[in-house]
Order: sequence, then C-alpha cells, then structure tokens
Amino acid sequence: MNILNYTEEHNRFRARLREFLAKEVTPHVDQWEKDHIVPKEIWRKMGEAGFLCTATPKEYGGHGLDFLYSVIVSEEVARTHHSGLSVSLHSDIVVPYIESFGTEEQKKKYLPGCVSGEIITSVAMTEPGTGSDLSSMITTAVEEGDSIVLNGAKTFISNGINTNLCVVAAKDPAVADPHKSISLYIVEGGTPGFKSGRHLEKMGFHSQDTAELFFSNCRIPKENLLGMKGGGFIILMQKLQQERLVCAMGAVASAELLMEYLIDYCKNTKVNGKPLSKNQATQFALVEMMTEVKLGRAFTDKLIAEHIEKHNVVVEVSMAKYWTTDMVKKLVDRAIDLVGMPAMLEEYRLARAFRDVRILSIFAGTNEIMKIIASRFMGL
Repeated sequence: MNILNYTEEHNRFRARLREFLAKEVTPHVDQWEKDHIVPKEIWRKMGEAGFLCTATPKEYGGHGLDFLYSVIVSEEVARTHHSGLSVSLHSDIVVPYIESFGTEEQKKKYLPGCVSGEIITSVAMTEPGTGSDLSSMITTAVEEGDSIVLNGAKTFISNGINTNLCVVAAKDPAVADPHKSISLYIVEGGTPGFKSGRHLEKMGFHSQDTAELFFSNCRIPKENLLGMKGGGFIILMQKLQQERLVCAMGAVASAELLMEYLIDYCKNTKVNGKPLSKNQATQFALVEMMTEVKLGRAFTDKLIAEHIEKHNVVVEVSMAKYWTTDMVKKLVDRAIDLVGMPAMLEEYRLARAFRDVRILSIFAGTNEIMKIIASRFMGL
C-alpha cells in the first residue's frame, strides 16, 4: 500500500517535468558545474513550463496545487545529478514566507514574478561566526522615518549571485531580548547598499551560486517588513518543519538515485568473468543499503502525508532530517568502496555525489541541532 496517493494528474505532471529536465537541464549540468552557476534563463523556462511555486494560490499567478507537486519537483530535480537549480529552496522555503506572512500588496507585487521565474529568491539568515544560533546575529535594522536601514553581512547564501529578491533577518539593536528583536525584511536586488560579495568556492554544490551578501546603509521602505515587527524568530520557527522536510525529501531522492546507479553498475561490471552483483559480499551490501533507503522513504512519505494534513510533526521531521542525511552520506561512502578506483573519476558520478551530500547534514540546522530539538520534546 502506498502512503502517498498520487493521482493521474500528478503522474502526468511528473512525466512532463522529467521530459523537460531531460531536454533543458541534464545536458547542461556538467557545464554548469564548471561555471559554478546555472543561468537565469533556466529559471524562466521552469516558470513558463509551470514547475515553480506550484502551491502558490492562483490569485497571485500561481497554480494552487497540493504539496505532492512539490515532492515531485524535488525528486525529479534530484535525478538531474546536480544541486545548482535549487527549485525547492525557492518554491517551498522562501516563497512560503511571503505567501504566509506578506501583506496583500507584497503578495501581488512579488509572487507572480516568483512563479514565472523572473524573480529568484534567497533567504539571508546565516552570518559569519554565528552558525545555527540566530539570536546571536548582528545585522541591524533601524527605523529612520519611513525607511528601514540595514547594516551587516550574511554568508553561505544559496542563490546569492542570481537572487533578485532576498528575505533578510535582522535585529533591532534597541530591543534587549534577542528573540524579540529579530524581524524579516524583503530586499529587492539593485537596492542601493545591497550587494552580493564573493561567489564562494565550495567542496560540493558546485553549480549552486552560494555567496556572501552585504548591507551597507541599505535603505528600504517600512512596507518591506515581512510579518510583524519582532516576529522574525517565530516566523522562521513556524516554517522550519517544511524546510527540514524538504531536506529529508532531497536526501531520500538522492539515495534512491544512487542505488539505481549502483545496482546497474554492479550488474554490468564483470570481475573475474562474472558480474559484481553475483558476488555474495556485494549482494549483502546492496541489500543492506537498499533496506536503509526503503526505511527512509517510508518514514519520509509518512511525514509528507502528515504535513499535508497540517499535523505538527516538528520532532519527527527533525529526526527524519538527521537520519536521512546521515544515511545518504553513509551510502555514498559505501558505494565508492564497492566501485573502487573508478569511483574517483568524475564520469562515474560518485565523486560529485560524495561532495554534494556532505552538506545535507549541516544546512537547515545541523544534525546535532535536530537531535537537541527531539531530545527536548522527549523530556530528556
């Protein structure tokens, strides 16, 4: 019995998306990895084809579809074997902030462009030296007349080069309580005092344009406050369930893709005249690996179903995020052992996979933070 009930409409959408990605994305991935960025044009093509912000309400230019469409997009983009086209970050993490907490004017102004791909979003929380502790951020937001003046720096910002709309977390230095001092602001690309810094060179995620962002007397209108003043910390906490679920979804999809590749490799690679898959040690390894993937899929699908039904599964999602991301790291490492020296070659995919999956246990809250969250709810 399937946990998730995909309809024929869902299946047609998946087929159409897979065909689109095979034509417009996969043939260019190796070049994008070398360029360390994906062109903005592919975002517009994704939008034109209806693959961005599938859940955005129709009155704001969206499609008004259920969360299973987001799951499909996450899974199919994972199959392109690269990380640069961060559709889930845009559609399922950043844009929902505007959908849920934006004013009517903000929604009408920004959401249609997010759906079309003309707007590429980012969220700026992490700062140099702050790690996962949002309360220690030092980027400030000070009211001056009808404006908010932002000063500070952010780092490790995905879509940091391509972005032209950034949701920025900053604090009011006049408020002593660090959790009540944080607010969220919408900053448009091209605003004086707002600029991207270095295009960061990373171990993995090569085609993902990760960058520093700088705010130097960046003046935005008060109307760009997102949600209530001082409500930034609460807003961020409310959306972390979906963010971490999206991370688990990506980890499971990557693990499934890895196993497809590895099983095919072992069936078609001969050692001493017989396929690797006929070796008992290899068979045991593949069965053990696939079992973990199946467990991750069942756990994640259950949480997707509960999330769709609007249940509070923050604790379980924290568990799934740490377990699935640790699982896929372990699987890639074991796959390299099975393949041996050829795995060091870029053409065998495993080298890129090894680099890319390593970050999954760090972003969206480190796996240690996930365990702390779960332990508190367990009364430990």
